[in-house]
Amino acid sequence: MTRHCFRLQVRPELLDEYLARHSPVWPEMLAEIAAAGRRNYSLFHDENGTLVGYYETDDDAAAQAYLAASEVASRWEAEMGRFFIGLDGRPDQAAIPLSEVFHLEDQLVAAGEPDTSDEDDEGSAP
Repeated sequence: MTRHCFRLQVRPELLDEYLARHSPVWPEMLAEIAAAGRRNYSLFHDENGTLVGYYETDDDAAAQAYLAASEVASRWEAEMGRFFIGLDGRPDQAAIPLSEVFHLEDQLVAAGEPDTSDEDDEGSAP
């Protein structure tokens, strides 16, 4: 499993509409994302329209290829493209990847500590 993070810039004047389009995302698009093998997929934004996305997958190249060939994903991305600044291509294919700097579980394991990634988070502090 690999972790992937990316950045896009939403046009600030369209941010409210962009957020509304994700509440909810088309059910068929959700199914395509899952079928592509992406899991634990999240999007975050700030008030200026900076968007950061995160997902995990076993084979990102295969997930990208699946979504690139998907008619549903093509329709979704065609509708979503107008929301972004400085985008060359489909949003799902042209986002700026971000490099991981730190991952707690990886460093705990490297330090000989037990892996806490599967433990219940109930009662833990943020």
